[in-house]
Amino acid sequence: MLYQLYEAQRAMLAPFSEFASASSKLYTHPLSPLAHTPMAQRVAAGLDLMHRLAKEYEKPAFGIGRAKVGGIEVAVQEQVHVHKPFCRLLRFKRFTDDPQALAQMKGQPTVLVVAPLSGHHSTLLRDTVRNLLHDHKVYITDWTDARMVPLEAGAFHLHDYVAYVQEFIRHIGAHVHVISVCQPTVPVLAAVSLMASAGEVTPRTMTMMGGPIDARKSPTAVNNLATNKSLTWFENNVIYRVPQNFPGAGRSVYPGFLQHTGFVAMNPDRHLRSHYDYFLDLMRGDEGSADAHREFYDEYNAVLDMPAEYYLDTIRTVFQDFALVNGTWEVEGRLVRPHDISRTALLTVEGELDDISGAGQTRAAHDLCRGIDRAHQFHYDVPGAGHYGIFSGRRWREMAYPRVREFIGRYEASPLAAPGASPRVRTARGARRAARAA
Repeated sequence: MLYQLYEAQRAMLAPFSEFASASSKLYTHPLSPLAHTPMAQRVAAGLDLMHRLAKEYEKPAFGIGRAKVGGIEVAVQEQVHVHKPFCRLLRFKRFTDDPQALAQMKGQPTVLVVAPLSGHHSTLLRDTVRNLLHDHKVYITDWTDARMVPLEAGAFHLHDYVAYVQEFIRHIGAHVHVISVCQPTVPVLAAVSLMASAGEVTPRTMTMMGGPIDARKSPTAVNNLATNKSLTWFENNVIYRVPQNFPGAGRSVYPGFLQHTGFVAMNPDRHLRSHYDYFLDLMRGDEGSADAHREFYDEYNAVLDMPAEYYLDTIRTVFQDFALVNGTWEVEGRLVRPHDISRTALLTVEGELDDISGAGQTRAAHDLCRGIDRAHQFHYDVPGAGHYGIFSGRRWREMAYPRVREFIGRYEASPLAAPGASPRVRTARGARRAARAA
């Protein structure tokens, strides 16, 4: 019933939001007589803020049409490579007529970015993709809003997420480097573990950023909520059925609007201050700051519904049973054994001030992946970075990304050898040691 009430409220506010937007323009357009009245700027700013608070936020576009490769600007086209009911595998294909840039692009590593299915759209990783495109061929998982998936498509569980990741890795090829951001660190580790246990060729590298591999370490407010409430509580309080005005009518979901409420409730003072600053920026005519606010909240306020089965599976498996770190997680009858991974190098990245995935939660992957030689395991703490700073913004661009690029480049040039293979040099450091020994 709550979802239906929310939809009724949204429909009721829609015309008021449009009216506020139109009225705001009347007080700012130079040809409008109202623009020259006293307090016009203040009234326009208030109406614009009212519009943004009441409007519906749709999924933003990635909007990445250009990228620079070796200082040369190339065109970028978004392509759908695999279409599944709950996800699309996108590739950002780069094009150029410049022979130098073309030759450079052909030799660059291929990266699969596994975006979180945790409320926001995959476009939240736009900055991640934009930087990766300078030096890599880039794929990304683009998860579908569950309210748009008809009931005929069936349910979507955590083990389906794992299966999707495996299918995408196989589609791209074993030469791929996998980057998982936040929530997908767990299913990605499971997917690669199961592939290793089955004797399949695994990705060359795994980069895990800010994820709850071991949610017992440095628990945050998110972890405490999941552990202090029973699974029945979550079923009864946050799971609702999609209303009739969507293709997925009748599907059980964790609605996006409830998730958004939770996001805002974590830092209400910061969001209130941000909106007040936006109002002041409009009054001062500071369009640069106002545009930055709009860009951030156009993304932050655009949320999607999560399939109920997947959400409840995640709560139970990751945050209540700690099944991955306890070695008890089975995916369709197969035990998840991270220690079976041996041919994939590992990098974990954490933010110093991360208030979603606490310190040490991602780093715990190293203890689980003991089949990987310690020489091929790395960790990096991003100084001063919160959760979003490890994959977006200045700290991502200037601190985290150079480390990720260097790590991927090292194992693209010298991938790990298969167990039992003939001896060979595996890394640049190993090559120098071998040369000195000779």
